[in-house]
Amino acid sequence: MQIRGVEIEVLRAATDEADAELIVPEQASARPSGEWPDERMVRAGCARGIIEAQVRGAASVALPAFGISDGMSPVMAAKIMVQEAIRVARSGTCRVTRIVLCCKDDRAYDVFARTVNGYLRHFLDVLIWGPFVTVDAIIEVSAGIVLVKRSNPPLGYALPGGFVDYGESLEDAVCREAREETGLALLDLRQFHTYSDPGRDPRFQTVSTVFSARAHGVPRAGDDAADVLVASPEEIAALPFAFDHGRILEDWRAKRT
Repeated sequence: MQIRGVEIEVLRAATDEADAELIVPEQASARPSGEWPDERMVRAGCARGIIEAQVRGAASVALPAFGISDGMSPVMAAKIMVQEAIRVARSGTCRVTRIVLCCKDDRAYDVFARTVNGYLRHFLDVLIWGPFVTVDAIIEVSAGIVLVKRSNPPLGYALPGGFVDYGESLEDAVCREAREETGLALLDLRQFHTYSDPGRDPRFQTVSTVFSARAHGVPRAGDDAADVLVASPEEIAALPFAFDHGRILEDWRAKRT
């Protein structure tokens, strides 16, 4: 199955039997005798193999079923390994285009493969479709609140904001979106509230964390903003808003009062 151009497959074979440019041999676990295999060991083994493939410029890498020979269940090993493969593929920065998860244990393979493929299907059929994580900023400047006029549907005025990129914190995302849409650098950033009504966005379900902040300077429309407006409280009440941003501003003003 493919995620962002990276093919993730499972193979009943040892890694040296896989058709891959980089072969990662199965290493003996360093765990103390009598203890269960460590999840971190399995994740680290996957990460090292994929990083080495990228450093060497290999387009494909074969990883062994880490942990199974040390007593880890094939279900647990499969879940950890496919999570690591998805994480790398989902980042969008992976130059490896094929990750092969190899299980040479005949008794464990069927369960291992079923778990890997089931996890991939669940990710592609369910998790990837949301809810999506977004951020919005209530930005105060000397003359009022900074709003953007949307150039794409849903149309109307909105708080500066947008989707959180993979590998990005909420705080980094809201500062980036504010800079891209208004040209402003945020000061005194504070988390206000999270809004999660499933119908708040007519396109798809989003969960947005709203921040309050201050800024200096003159905002300028950028990115997908058709225009930018600094509105007073009186003007805000009469504006047509996209999403639930009118209600967000009402909640913010009520809390301040």
